[in-house]
Amino acid sequence: MRSALMPFWCKRMEYTHVTHTFGPVYDDASRILILGSFPSVKSREQQFYYGHPQNRFWKVLAAVFEDTLPETIPQKKAFLLEHHIALWDVIASCDIAGSSDSSIRNVTANDMEVILKTADIRRICANGDTAYRLFSKYCLTAEMPEVKKLPSTSPANAAWNLERLTQCWAQELLL
Repeated sequence: MRSALMPFWCKRMEYTHVTHTFGPVYDDASRILILGSFPSVKSREQQFYYGHPQNRFWKVLAAVFEDTLPETIPQKKAFLLEHHIALWDVIASCDIAGSSDSSIRNVTANDMEVILKTADIRRICANGDTAYRLFSKYCLTAEMPEVKKLPSTSPANAAWNLERLTQCWAQELLL
């Protein structure tokens, strides 16, 4: 049965309750924390961050740091740690339809203290509007560094090409 608030042309979204199944990447030398919202279906399948081949996250970071594009999960982890970057997602579990950030509901946030009590994080960057909004709502405390909202590396953010993304990200990541 269709909801009275749902137009007839809208497909009913199939929600699934999903728990984040892989941990953050960080060490005590991490200085920048980059946060996504929640892993895509492809990332959940691969059990690592930004696994969709169309996502530009790894290309942007490689360009910002003028480094080789990491391809394997061990290479990606080493890349992050070499550049003093911690990587995690804001959400520990939620109801979500596929990979759609706009469908996220019933959020349980990750405990950012896991990273912040170990690493001297000097800057927090949110990869896109949803990560920024959810971090601000569920995680931000007065003791944390200011969070910077960066344009999403998702292929859905077609308004930003790779060059423009790289320039914007470089302004925040190159301390």
